[in-house]
Amino acid sequence: MISNDEVKHVAKLARLSLTEKETEKFQKELSSILDYVAELKELDVSDIPATSHPFEAENVTRKDWERISDSKSQATKKIIDLAPETKESYFKVKSILK
Repeated sequence: MISNDEVKHVAKLARLSLTEKETEKFQKELSSILDYVAELKELDVSDIPATSHPFEAENVTRKDWERISDSKSQATKKIIDLAPETKESYFKVKSILK
């Protein structure tokens, strides 16, 4: 069984302040959890395959490529023309920082 001091230590690490009643409650709950984990450790799982990656899937990625933006392209011009305010080829927006 986990001691009250150990519960208080865990609470301190988690930056929790516990009353004595809460400390007793968590002592029982943590002891129960640790007992369950001890039971699980006793199981023979040598014939069970690891399942950290149960699906044989790979990341599908694309090659990164650099594209130099042409500020005079038609698409850029159309988008800039739709903006209420612009400066050169940038959107001009109200400042939100003071």
